[in-house]
Amino acid sequence: MDLNVQGRVYMVAGASRGLGLGVARVLAAEGAALALSSRDEAALQGAAEELLEVGAAAVLTHRCDVRRAEEIRRWAAAVQEHFGGIDGLVVNAGGPPPGEFEAFDDAAWQQAFELTLLSAVRLVRAALPGLRARGGGAILMLTSSSVREPIDGLLLSNVMRAGVHSLAKSLSRSLAGEGIRVNSLIPGLIDTARIDALATSQARAGNIPVEERRRQMVAPIPWGRLGTTEEFGRAGAFLLSPAAGYITGTSLVVDGGAMRSL
Repeated sequence: MDLNVQGRVYMVAGASRGLGLGVARVLAAEGAALALSSRDEAALQGAAEELLEVGAAAVLTHRCDVRRAEEIRRWAAAVQEHFGGIDGLVVNAGGPPPGEFEAFDDAAWQQAFELTLLSAVRLVRAALPGLRARGGGAILMLTSSSVREPIDGLLLSNVMRAGVHSLAKSLSRSLAGEGIRVNSLIPGLIDTARIDALATSQARAGNIPVEERRRQMVAPIPWGRLGTTEEFGRAGAFLLSPAAGYITGTSLVVDGGAMRSL
């Protein structure tokens, strides 16, 4: 299927690695132009070189900490000046630290709010003029399986990502009249550095080897393995593309069948 994204422009936050880079790779291979942001400038440049090699029409990079409103505004302004508008936005940010309720003070809650939920609000706000300049487009919010089934030991993420999920659903209704689709993409256990860190943290807490904890994590997945960033990226590229032109307000789960909720 032709996704019809050749030459279209997509802003991807958190694009230097992991899930964000996974989506950007597939868009690049389909001939899209990418505007990438990340806090890690060196990794961002490496990602840009890779995406150009696989077929991206153009790549613009911008260092951006999504916890800072002014940096998001500067990124959006640079994209608008360079491309004159955008066709899609990937809302993405690193997850808050693991832990249970009593481990977090007010400052930890505020930091998680700014990193995960308020960054989503600010990214959408900054991208809307570029989407409107094109007469519509797509917003994709990368969330977590915790929006359906809270994950033990990830309290901050459970709470904040549920808010992002609700934001996506609300915006899908309010922006539909402008031709802007809004969807969520829910990863299960995808093989990323975030999963490695989680396995290490949980192994330490349980006093077991990390590899044993990884085997425990995979055991409930009917597909029998972790997902890949490419598999996740294909789903994201589809939802961002005109091929998904009548899909909005929905959430797609990419988890190898692990989720038990209906």
